[in-house]
Amino acid sequence: MKRQHLHSRTVEFNAYHRSDGLFDIEARMRDLRRYDTIAPERGLLSAGDPIHDMTVTATIDDQLVVRAITSRMLATPFGYCRQVEDNLQAMIGARMSRGWRRAVSERIENTGSCTHLRELLVNMATAALQTVPIWHAQQRFQEGKAATPGGTRPNYLGQCHGWKLDGPVVLTHFPQFFQPQKPASPEVSG
Repeated sequence: MKRQHLHSRTVEFNAYHRSDGLFDIEARMRDLRRYDTIAPERGLLSAGDPIHDMTVTATIDDQLVVRAITSRMLATPFGYCRQVEDNLQAMIGARMSRGWRRAVSERIENTGSCTHLRELLVNMATAALQTVPIWHAQQRFQEGKAATPGGTRPNYLGQCHGWKLDGPVVLTHFPQFFQPQKPASPEVSG
């Protein structure tokens, strides 16, 4: 079967440790059509020209709290879209952890922002969780210390199949947090 490549959406997340001790989590989303197309306000777009090209940078601290946030809308279908380029400031003070998706929904109105910027925001938390706690754990490991300070439970335990609290990975790598499955209660017949 032959296929014609029509559209590509790329989403990329990058994380940086800053010299001031904070972290920058950067997200970029691009939509490209693989054929010439007409955009209502922009006219003819050649194949490969971006329909969308947007970035969000959130500066967070060790507790994953947003300290600063910026966005750039480098390409949009309509000039009007750019009016909300700076409307993510409501996320300052929010923590990229459990409840982040809800915080984005509550703090950023649907029509007060851009769907694509909100999508990037929601998924930035995963990049933050893959960056900050892991970076600190590696630093502690290199210093010969425990992976988590004070033996606290890592926040990713219990959040996916691999790290389920009654699973073999937790039993092997964090036995102190292992929670064996409770046996099923016997059914009472009447």
